[in-house]
Amino acid sequence: MTDEVSEVTSDKTLASILIDKEKECNFTLNASAEFPGLYCPGVFDGWVCWPDTEAGKSASHRCPGFIVGFDPERYAYRKCEENGEWFFHTVYNKTWSNYTTCVNLEELSFRQTIITVHLVGYSISLVALIISLGILTHFKSLRCARITVHMNLFASFAANNLLWLLWYNLVVGEPNVVSANKVWCRVLHVVLYYFLLSNYSWMLCEGLYLHTVLVSAFISEVRLLRCMLLLGWGIPALTITLYGPIRLLSGDAVETSECWMNEGRYNIILQIPVCATVFLNVIFLFNILRVLLIKLRRGPHMHGTGNSGTSRTSLQALRATLLLVPLLGLNFLLTPFRPEQNHPWEHAYEVVSAVTASLQGLCVAILFCFCNGEVLAQMRRKWQIATFRTRANSCTVTTVSFVRTTGYPGGTEEKV
Repeated sequence: MTDEVSEVTSDKTLASILIDKEKECNFTLNASAEFPGLYCPGVFDGWVCWPDTEAGKSASHRCPGFIVGFDPERYAYRKCEENGEWFFHTVYNKTWSNYTTCVNLEELSFRQTIITVHLVGYSISLVALIISLGILTHFKSLRCARITVHMNLFASFAANNLLWLLWYNLVVGEPNVVSANKVWCRVLHVVLYYFLLSNYSWMLCEGLYLHTVLVSAFISEVRLLRCMLLLGWGIPALTITLYGPIRLLSGDAVETSECWMNEGRYNIILQIPVCATVFLNVIFLFNILRVLLIKLRRGPHMHGTGNSGTSRTSLQALRATLLLVPLLGLNFLLTPFRPEQNHPWEHAYEVVSAVTASLQGLCVAILFCFCNGEVLAQMRRKWQIATFRTRANSCTVTTVSFVRTTGYPGGTEEKV
């Protein structure tokens, strides 16, 4: 997932910057030599210090970088009229500096499009996740440790999607809110990132659960579920407990301004657990694949099955492994390859990133609920509705695969 202690202190951040700039401007104007001929006297307009300017000319100045949405590489203008008076805007009823050139309208339009993509994607995902939670809650017969882990994953994604919708509507689209830097928007930032981290931690729980059940067949599911709950909600809580106070008390005006919207040096606190969970999930994925392949190699030898059976079982294992990829969050490994600003691929990356990030909740709901064989069977029995019929021996993400135990001839099927 695009510079950033009390409410009084943070609210004075921008004001203190402007006070310093006004003092600097007054000092510069007082020290400057008297301008010959007819001119407009230098003035501080609240953002920028404009120098003495010859009548009939326009002064230019780099756009202020501390104003949200302004490009500091662009220039603002202030026109001095022929009579030696600064341009007076009749609509605003005051002398006027032209800051409209500070905004890259094409880039602004693109950013607004990206925000729209996020809003639509998160809305779709939120609806899908709420429906999924309703279905899994309704069918009591589906309750087990595996489904409970799924439901916690759904809940973390649903909360995160809702908070992103609030963030984009209440903060990102309101420059005045960003500049004011109220306490509530900083709290929203912290809560938002708590649930974002919980997405990763619960994806780690999914990977850990599958790995544990596959490798340790006789582990207590009750104990395992307790560990999952502690891990899934505890890691984000510990991380945010460190991140929030450290950034709040940093004393750095850049770090504590603009609703903490901009990434600062303390974001490493959030990045460490994310990288750790993705790394561990990669390890789990490869080990799950390794164990499955070992069992598949032993299967034909122990049971005398033919090549067709082996191929069919191998295909099932491959399908399950491929479905694990979005589950374990491996797509986030592409994040370090983000193009630099103004790179030819920047816009394409932003679009792909917005679509995949906002629709991940929908993908999770589809994989774990809407295409779950157990859920579909319950829905068919309950409501006599038509659903996509799955093959009798096909595997879903929640089931992963059916492999034969190899400890004795005629071994039973073991659900992983």
